[in-house]
Amino acid sequence: MALGQSGPPASAKQVSYLEALLEKAGYATFREARRAYGLTQRQAGGKFTKQEASALIDRLVNGEPDVDRETVLEEQASDASALVLRGMPAQWLADELIRRGWGVTEP
Repeated sequence: MALGQSGPPASAKQVSYLEALLEKAGYATFREARRAYGLTQRQAGGKFTKQEASALIDRLVNGEPDVDRETVLEEQASDASALVLRGMPAQWLADELIRRGWGVTEP
């Protein structure tokens, strides 16, 4: 039994069934569904206890919605924007803020 895992591991059949249900819900991998279904890093790697797998199967079969996809997409877009901004010179950012009416001071 792995550290942090409480209970016997899920059977290969349970994991396969979960993969099929998640694929039907629009996710190709457990990693893609991690945020939407609140999976842990271990679960995103496809490792579940029998109890965890059973609970997630119940959620998927009963059609319990995942986290709002729009929210997830907005977070991903925000992360991408932050990466772009990190690469810009600070003076460019300051100039753009001033152009938009903001007050800017050096740290």
